[in-house]
Amino acid sequence: MSCVICAYNEAPRIGAVLSVAWAHPLLGEIIVVDDGSTDGTAEIVERFPSVRLIRGGENRGKSAAMASGIAAATGEWLMLLDADLKGLTAECISALALPVLQGKAQVSLSLRQNSLLAFRAIGLDFVSGERVVRKTLLSEVLQEVHGMPRFGVEVFMNRRIIERRLPIAVTHWPRVTQARKTEKLGYWKGLRAEWRMIADLFKAVYPLALISQTFQLLCLRIDDHPRASFAARMKKVPD
Repeated sequence: MSCVICAYNEAPRIGAVLSVAWAHPLLGEIIVVDDGSTDGTAEIVERFPSVRLIRGGENRGKSAAMASGIAAATGEWLMLLDADLKGLTAECISALALPVLQGKAQVSLSLRQNSLLAFRAIGLDFVSGERVVRKTLLSEVLQEVHGMPRFGVEVFMNRRIIERRLPIAVTHWPRVTQARKTEKLGYWKGLRAEWRMIADLFKAVYPLALISQTFQLLCLRIDDHPRASFAARMKKVPD
């Protein structure tokens, strides 16, 4: 399994993610794509000798950075992680990887503690940046990924997952959060950055299609063990 992490000005945060990922036995390689950072992101990455660093000359956005990382990956499976996670542990990585490695699902998505309330309510974050997918899902269409809006890669992946009817496992990360842009950039700059990211999502797929996409992903979600056990118990309840 190859781990791909895209980073832009994540020097204060990426070290914590790499300290967990680089030593994990399920990850055969870790690739960090530095998307034109102007802080010390690359220097932090270089402290981990076994991590492969791909430097981007300019900031092109997550979609293009992801395409570069996928092109360099050699594993059959890809684990995609955001660089700004807080509270990540080895157990979290195992929980994300095992559903696909054990053949229970073809896709694994995280559901973080600070995912939007609506996502936590339905039990699926359709724009989660933490995923496990088969490399061929994206390596066959890297030119299209390069041409996506800066933050459109997740909804592009969703479309391909839906087209192929791939079973999805949702991995709950109740103690993991993602740093918000308002935390990184300050309130007003961060708010503008959040709106630009939302605008990119709408460039990749129409708003009504996002609702349809979420529903279709929910239909592909496999039941976790506790829910399956509850359903099995309910079948035994007499009329």
